[in-house]
Amino acid sequence: MGLADRLAAARDGALVGREPERAVLDRMLSGAPDAPLVAYLHGPGGIGKSSLVRYAARQAELIGRRVVHVDGRFLDADPRRLEEAAALACAEPGAVLLIDTFEQCQPLEAWLRESFLPRLADHAVVVVAGRVAPDAEWSLDPGWAQLFTALAVRPLDAARSHALLAARGVPAEQRGAFVAFAGGSPLALSLAASVPAATPGAPWQPAGDVLTTLVERLVGDLPSAVHRRALEVVAQAYVTREPLLRAVLGDEDTDTVFSWLRQLPYIEASPEGLHPHDAVRATLEADLRWRDPERYDDIRVRVSLAGLRAVRGASEDDALLRVAEWMFLFRDQGGSGNLYNHRTHPHIEDTPLRPEDVPGVLRMAQEAEGPESASAVAHWLHRQPEAFRVHRYAGSCTPVSFMAVLRLDAPLPEDRAADPVIAAVWDLVEAAAPLGPGEHLGIRRFAVQPGGRQRPSPLMDLTSRRTIAEEMRTHGRAVTFTVFEDADRWGRYLAEAGMPELAAVDVDGRHQHIFGRDWRLQTVDQWVRHRARATVTPVATWPTTAATSGPGDQLPRAAFEEGVLEALRTWHTPRAFATSVLLHSHLVPPGSSDPTADLRGAILTALDALQTDPAGVKAQEALTATYITAPRTHKAAARRLGVPYGTYRRHLALAKERLTEQLLRQPATPPTPIQPQSLPQE
Repeated sequence: MGLADRLAAARDGALVGREPERAVLDRMLSGAPDAPLVAYLHGPGGIGKSSLVRYAARQAELIGRRVVHVDGRFLDADPRRLEEAAALACAEPGAVLLIDTFEQCQPLEAWLRESFLPRLADHAVVVVAGRVAPDAEWSLDPGWAQLFTALAVRPLDAARSHALLAARGVPAEQRGAFVAFAGGSPLALSLAASVPAATPGAPWQPAGDVLTTLVERLVGDLPSAVHRRALEVVAQAYVTREPLLRAVLGDEDTDTVFSWLRQLPYIEASPEGLHPHDAVRATLEADLRWRDPERYDDIRVRVSLAGLRAVRGASEDDALLRVAEWMFLFRDQGGSGNLYNHRTHPHIEDTPLRPEDVPGVLRMAQEAEGPESASAVAHWLHRQPEAFRVHRYAGSCTPVSFMAVLRLDAPLPEDRAADPVIAAVWDLVEAAAPLGPGEHLGIRRFAVQPGGRQRPSPLMDLTSRRTIAEEMRTHGRAVTFTVFEDADRWGRYLAEAGMPELAAVDVDGRHQHIFGRDWRLQTVDQWVRHRARATVTPVATWPTTAATSGPGDQLPRAAFEEGVLEALRTWHTPRAFATSVLLHSHLVPPGSSDPTADLRGAILTALDALQTDPAGVKAQEALTATYITAPRTHKAAARRLGVPYGTYRRHLALAKERLTEQLLRQPATPPTPIQPQSLPQE
């Protein structure tokens, strides 16, 4: 077997799936009377269009048909070039004309349809492959409608993705990570399979060369930096609408950029908004995280804050959907076992409690958690019926699960007596976090579904969304709690979300575990920012767990460090300092008339102090070049400093540590206004 035959055989063996598309091509090549004469394959880059074109060429050669292969990259949208390249298809009956990469000469589409294709030789067939879908004229013309078919090439499903990796020799135990990353893109799967893990036995992660190639092949050249930033937003958000793009990017021709996004072959427009192809989403996200981790975090924080605003501004009916979109940001946190499913469940309805629901709710509580729990449910049904939400399947009036988020302002004796969990909650609050005037606590007290326990399910998804929506939309909540019987399943996730376990109460022989947080230590806005970061530093959110970082400092060490990084990242957005956790630290004098100015002054003082230490000069330069003089990218900061990018990143990491230590040691200073000339100069 010659090299060409061996190459073709190898390619045939690597073509996995695509049975519907291959069936259409086979019928065309066989000359079936009802087969189309023109097939137009379209889909995003790397999806497998060229593999299908090669398949058509191979099958045509096997049955002795002349193959005329044209590559759109070399036609320059000049019809004369196409006529020259495809001349044999006009002269030889039964020829097979293959035009690949047609998006490079898309302006020729109308000319191809109206002028060139009618001149082909008898019994010729045509296969066109491009990223852009064909225009509507093919199907509107009654003649072409019978001779033309458009074949959208879709991502491979999980089974076929595994089969492709198996054909590439990837061991079964390694395929899961590749499949999760590639989103059904054959190109992404093949590239991932070609690069082993950096450390044998370590989990596979896409890195430098793979990501560079994927961005080039899947996304291609972009018109400007604004268009790249828009794609970075699309890669993070579940769906992208114009208000989200405007909230993250500002008014940088948002409407124009949004229109551009809608035309991209790897972006799908749906009634909800724009969705990228999974492989494009994964590639853009991984590329940005590898290339510029701080910009990656910044985009996530902006999308997260925009999501918070969307939840707060949504109607009651839309609030849970907006929460689900916000939760999509965290689909990978905690690994593949993430318990929150971001997808919607339209067959389940979340509704207020109706009077006729009460017997069913009590019966569910009795069956799932026992008589003592049912008695507590009865108490709260009488005291706060508005706190209950009931879930039912669409078209049915029968409750299938329920939850309750209680609002409590004071520890009433009758509440303590009726519910041992509430008694324990008030003990926690009175011991560590007493409520102030006008403050209240909230507690997600019940989450009952069929069969008991709080296992992951669509019903628990709704409970989680409703709980988060309550926290995001409620004003004046000082402390919040949630109760889970299944602490082994949910404890780690809640701890990562900033809700440590504080107590456990025995109810009907079952342990009810209480998790809580004090919103006065970290506001909802701060939590939404903090939660979005790729590497989340734990922040103490309950007073009894706070270990101070030094004498006179009211903040936990981790919270202080996070506050310093947030201050640097938002240096050129002074209004962001109004919610800085550092305002509660020793850096701001008590009774300050302008806490924000004093905080910024303290940071500048610490930066100046780094210069007095010979070992800190490079740290001060790295911080100033990166944050204070605000270059557009970290690579620009590295160029400004005249050091390689890897060296710059090491300097920057060390600089953050030095600045934090300096601020921790720095004594409080009298309030002084920041003078413009005190800013470090570029």
